[in-house]
Amino acid sequence: MGLAGFADRASRELATTGKTVRARRTIPATTALTAQEELIAALAGGGLSNPEISTQLYISPRTVEWHLRKIFAKLGITSRRELRSRPTPAAAEPSLVS
Repeated sequence: MGLAGFADRASRELATTGKTVRARRTIPATTALTAQEELIAALAGGGLSNPEISTQLYISPRTVEWHLRKIFAKLGITSRRELRSRPTPAAAEPSLVS
């Protein structure tokens, strides 16, 4: 967003007043899937379509699609086929969803 210049200027202005600037926080990007993402990945990997997943989880098909985009990005994959070969955590196995 181009805010680095403003941050640098604010840092310099604080330094002239004798105040110290807190070090920049680095928030690492997480690649771990959330519980909901694990469940959706397991269901999609099990061959269910977005409408089928949405019916089981009481969410919209577009929400399933949004979660799948995040899952694909986090796992570095591009298709549901690649989800099938991924090991599924026991907590997210599709058989647990009724």
